[in-house]
Amino acid sequence: MAQIESHVAPQVSPAVSPGLWVLAWRRLRADTVAMVALAIVVAYLVTLALSATGVVASNWADEVGVNYAPPTFMGPQSAAERGASPAEPGLAALPPENPLDPLKDIIRTLRAQTASRQPVIVNDYGIPDPIGPELAEVRAELAKGGAAKEVAERKQTLPFGADKWGHDILQKTIKGAETSIVVGLVAALLATFLGTIFGAFSGYFGGKVDDLFNWFYSIFTSVPYLLLILAVAAVLQQKGVVTIVLILGLTGWTGTYRLIRAEYLKHKNREYVWAADAIGASHMRKMFTHIFPNVSHVALVQVSILVVGFIKAEVILSFLGFGVPVGTVSWGSMLNEAQNELILGKWWQLVAASAAMAILVTAFSLFTDALRDALDPKLK
Repeated sequence: MAQIESHVAPQVSPAVSPGLWVLAWRRLRADTVAMVALAIVVAYLVTLALSATGVVASNWADEVGVNYAPPTFMGPQSAAERGASPAEPGLAALPPENPLDPLKDIIRTLRAQTASRQPVIVNDYGIPDPIGPELAEVRAELAKGGAAKEVAERKQTLPFGADKWGHDILQKTIKGAETSIVVGLVAALLATFLGTIFGAFSGYFGGKVDDLFNWFYSIFTSVPYLLLILAVAAVLQQKGVVTIVLILGLTGWTGTYRLIRAEYLKHKNREYVWAADAIGASHMRKMFTHIFPNVSHVALVQVSILVVGFIKAEVILSFLGFGVPVGTVSWGSMLNEAQNELILGKWWQLVAASAAMAILVTAFSLFTDALRDALDPKLK
C-alpha cells in the first residue's frame, strides 16, 4: 500500500506595509543632522522640566555675586572696573588746575571751601552724587547691621558672570528658557488648534462657511504680523505669560488654517470619505476620525514651525516692554537689561541669552526641516 505523504503548505503571514510615522522615523534616524538637532531640543525640554520642578535654577533671584561679577575665565575685577560703589565714599576726581585760566583763583577758593565742608561723593558712574552724604549714612547703618558682611561674602566671579543685582547669569538663562519655551510651545499648540479647527470646517463644508473663515483670514493677514501682535499687546496693557500666549495664539493661526483648509478640500472627495458617508458617519466623525489622521502630519509640522516663530516673538515683545512683567525672567527681558549693561562693557548677559536662544532656534529649525521632509509622502 503506497504511503501517501501529505504536504502542508507553509503559512505565510501577510506583509504589513509600514505606516507613515514608521517611514518618517526611519528617514529621521538616517539623517544625522536631524538626530543631533532632536537631541539638543530634548536637552532643552529636559532642562525646562527640571527648572519648572525647582530642581535647577530655583534660586536664580538670589544675589550670589557682586554687582557685574565677570565670568570665571576673566578673573575678578576691582570695584572701579565693575562700576560698583566702594565701601567708603570716594572723592570726586578733580581735573588739574589750568594755569592759563583767568578764573583759577576763584576755582581754587571754591574747591577749598567745598573740601572744608564735605567731600564730593561720586556715584557708580563717576558723577558727583547730590545725595551722597545721605547714602553714606545709610551704608554706615547697614554696615552696623551686618549688610556689609553679606556683601563681602558674595562671589567675585561666577561661571557665566552676574548682572547688576548679582544674579547668576547661568541660572537666570535657564529660568528664562523656561518662560520662553513654555510661551512658544503653548502658543504654538493654541494657534495650531485654532487653525486646524477653522481649516477643517472651511475646507470640508465650503460655501458660506468657507467664505466666512476666508473673510477672517483676510483680516488677520492684511496687517503685518509683528505690527498686529504689538497692537494687540498695546491694547490689552497687561503683562504676563498668559497674556503673551493669548496674543500669539490668537493671531498666529492663519498659516495653519491655509494648509489644513487645502488638505480638507483635497481629502473630502476621496473614496474613503465616500465610504464613511455611505455607512452613515456624521460630519464630525468624517472630519476628525477619517480625514484628520491623514492630514495630522501637516499640523505637527506647523507646531514645530510656530514654536520657533513664537519664541522669537516673545523675545521681541519682552525686549520692547510688552512681554513678561517685573519679577519674571525670560530671554527677552534679559536682552532688555543687557542693552544698558553693554554700554558699560558688561557683555556676558547679552551673550548668554543670545547664545541660548540661537542654539535652540537653530536646532528646532533644522529638526523642523527634517521632519517636514520625512513626513512628505512624495519622498521615498
